[in-house]
Amino acid sequence: MTGELSPIDKAKFVAAKRAVDFIEDGMRVGLGTGSTAAWMVRCLGDLVRNDGLKIKGVPTSTRTAELARDVGIEVVTLDEAKWLDLTIDGADEFDQELNLIKGGGGALLQEKIVATASDQMIVIADVGKEVESLGAFPLPIEVIPFGWKTSKSLAEELLVSMDVLGQDVTLRMNDDKPFVTDEGNYILDLHLGRIGNPHQMAMVLNQIPGVVENGLFIDICDVVILGYGDGRVETRDINEGTIAQDRLEFEGSDNLFTDLQD
Repeated sequence: MTGELSPIDKAKFVAAKRAVDFIEDGMRVGLGTGSTAAWMVRCLGDLVRNDGLKIKGVPTSTRTAELARDVGIEVVTLDEAKWLDLTIDGADEFDQELNLIKGGGGALLQEKIVATASDQMIVIADVGKEVESLGAFPLPIEVIPFGWKTSKSLAEELLVSMDVLGQDVTLRMNDDKPFVTDEGNYILDLHLGRIGNPHQMAMVLNQIPGVVENGLFIDICDVVILGYGDGRVETRDINEGTIAQDRLEFEGSDNLFTDLQD
C-alpha cells in the first residue's frame, strides 16, 4: 500500500495523482517514459477502468505502450492521433525556467517528438529533480550507430568551447553491449557538471553529424508538478506565473502501485 512506500516513491505517486486531474474525457494524451511516468500511467488506467474515462494514449516507448495496454488505456500512434491535447512525462532535471534534461531512460527522441506535438506538457517529479543549473545529470544525445565514434569525437571537440564544467563523453552500455534505443540508435552521455547556456547547447549539439536528438527540452514544458514524501504537491505554471500548493492523503486502499519498480 502507499503507506509502505519510501518517501521518494510517495513523492512520485502524489505528483502523478495530481497530474491526471488535468486529463479530461476525450483527450489525446502523450504518455511519458520512466519510473515517475509509470505511476501516472497506472493512475490514468485506474480512471479508465473505474471511472469510465475515455482517452487515447500515445506512448513514448515500447515499455510505456505495454504498461498502458496492461492497465486498459487505448493506445494509438502519434500519426493516428495527429496532435495531442496534453503530454505528461517525468524529467531527470529541471531548472527555474522549466527547462529539462530528459533521456535517462533512453526514450528522449520519442519523448521530445510527442511533447512538441502537444498543446501542453506537464512534467511530474519529486523535489530532488529541481536544480539551479542543468548539467549535474548526464546529458544524453541519441546518435546513429554508423560512425558513432566520430560523433563522439566531434561532441568532445565541441565541448571545449562551451560553458560547461566537464567534457567527458561516454557510450551508454547495456551490460557488455551498447544500449540500443527503440529506434535502433545509441546514446552518448555527456558528463558536463553544469551547462552555462542550455539554449545554445541544445542548438549546437544537433548540428553534429550523426546526432539524431539531444536530451535538452528547452521552452517545451508548461507545468511542473512537484511531489513531496509527506503528500504535499506543488504545481508551477510558467505561462500563468502561478504556484499552487496542496496535500494528498494516502488511502489504505491505494495498493494499485505496489508492484512498480524504479
